[in-house]
Amino acid sequence: MKGLLLLCLLPLLGGQRSSACPHLCSCHGGQVDCSSRSLTSSSLPTSFPAGTTSLSLHNNRLTHLPNELLEDLTSLRSVSLHGNPWECDCGVLYLRAWLLRQPISLTSHLGVNCSSPPGLRGRLVVYLTEKEVLESCHYWYCDLALVSQVCLFVFVVVQAALLVALIVFLRRFERLFKEARRTSEESFTFGEGLRDNIYGSLKDGSI
Repeated sequence: MKGLLLLCLLPLLGGQRSSACPHLCSCHGGQVDCSSRSLTSSSLPTSFPAGTTSLSLHNNRLTHLPNELLEDLTSLRSVSLHGNPWECDCGVLYLRAWLLRQPISLTSHLGVNCSSPPGLRGRLVVYLTEKEVLESCHYWYCDLALVSQVCLFVFVVVQAALLVALIVFLRRFERLFKEARRTSEESFTFGEGLRDNIYGSLKDGSI
């Protein structure tokens, strides 16, 4: 019974959470101000009040927007996104798609310029072509591939160094083993000769 009651209350609790003002932001009516808070894409609130009409995210350190972040804000009329170092790689796809769906009267795209990669720096995100976005993804993949190749090279070098060290150790062990074996054989030969001499002397004395 308690479990059923809890399930019935979950939608209400969820609605209360969605209407709360996000941490580090200030809210007044339908206006949510998260500007100039040094927010990054990872520290950005994961949701905003359902009745938000104006959202300020400018002058932060955002590089991309999480997917579906703005989809449920049906009352949204104004969004400010300028003053952020947007990275125009694969992570910009959601922001670009959202901007393209907005009416011309909504000037959210203004000031939303690429900060990287170098070939797209200064370009408006909304005016990037699909080809440029795909190439920017390739740019990111190339960096990842380069890092992977460097790591693989370092791994191979370390393995080669360990192999060389192992070979040197085995050769040194083989040399020490041969020296020990030769010393043992010489000691045995010397002992045999000494025993023969003693036996010969005892035999001569008995005669």
